[in-house]
Amino acid sequence: MRFGPLPIDRAKGAILAHSVVLPGGRLRKGCVLDEAELIRLRAAGVTEVMVALLDPADVAEDIAADRLARALVPAPEAAGLALSAAFTGRVNLNARCPGLMIPDAAAIHAMNRVHPAITLATLAPYARVAPGQLVATVKIITYSVPEAALVEACHIGRGALRVQPVVRQSASLILTEVPELDPKLAAKGRRAIEGRLRALGIALVDCVTVPHQTAAVAQALAEAKGDLLLILTGSATSDPQDVAPEGLRRAGGQVQRFGMPVDPGNLLFFGALEAKPVIGLPGCARSPALNGADWVLERFACGLSPSDDDIAAMGVGGLLKEIPLRGHLRETRTE
Repeated sequence: MRFGPLPIDRAKGAILAHSVVLPGGRLRKGCVLDEAELIRLRAAGVTEVMVALLDPADVAEDIAADRLARALVPAPEAAGLALSAAFTGRVNLNARCPGLMIPDAAAIHAMNRVHPAITLATLAPYARVAPGQLVATVKIITYSVPEAALVEACHIGRGALRVQPVVRQSASLILTEVPELDPKLAAKGRRAIEGRLRALGIALVDCVTVPHQTAAVAQALAEAKGDLLLILTGSATSDPQDVAPEGLRRAGGQVQRFGMPVDPGNLLFFGALEAKPVIGLPGCARSPALNGADWVLERFACGLSPSDDDIAAMGVGGLLKEIPLRGHLRETRTE
């Protein structure tokens, strides 16, 4: 592509690089100059314009953006994504369903290094998305890119974007009560958790309150109807042998992980009861504010079982915003 000033008499077929204000209205950047535009420019006394001229080996911005987007998402419906029409070198990709954004980060990094004008920006890996939400955007920065660079970028980025949909349709919530817990706080916790589930399209099919005792938790788990089981204890779970983890074991399940490097949210555990994931929620889950339980809940909701490596990797970026509900703030405040 050639870019620069060009006399009007040689500008037919060129792409106007900057808008030009004329008496009859603005000529907008990006338009292809034909005889009608050139007549208007001459009538206004314009003798030179800034233009882009495509070479035979160049691909125009909209065509390039569309080709790249279709390479990134060869089967949009299966990938849970919808592609917009290309406009000014841009194609937006929107989620079709609730779920998690799953980009192939290594492929996207490599693709974004092919040519400075070929770009893709996405949400962070495992970001929760809602139907219609913008999750990624392809942008060809210049008016065209070389065919060879576009072919390489399409090859590297093929199939690099998808939304992992929510696969768990129902959940059960078990609340334990202790004498010192304010009933209003327990009710607030239920509302916050129900709101999280609603955002994922998951129905809360049953919610029971039981004494803070191992046997009571075990029985409630055994009777729970949902395919995702959540426990919010009136007293924080502070050890893998505490009431709720022991309740899961007594019900015949397994505890797979206790604790995570995300704050707030450290005191979380998860495991399984038969084929159902079980999450022991930290006390901060009573607030709708983001905490470590959100990241774990979202993955299980989408059929992803986080490994120890997955949980460990959450530590970078896992220092979340301080919330005033904490009984002991992480940082001492001074007057």
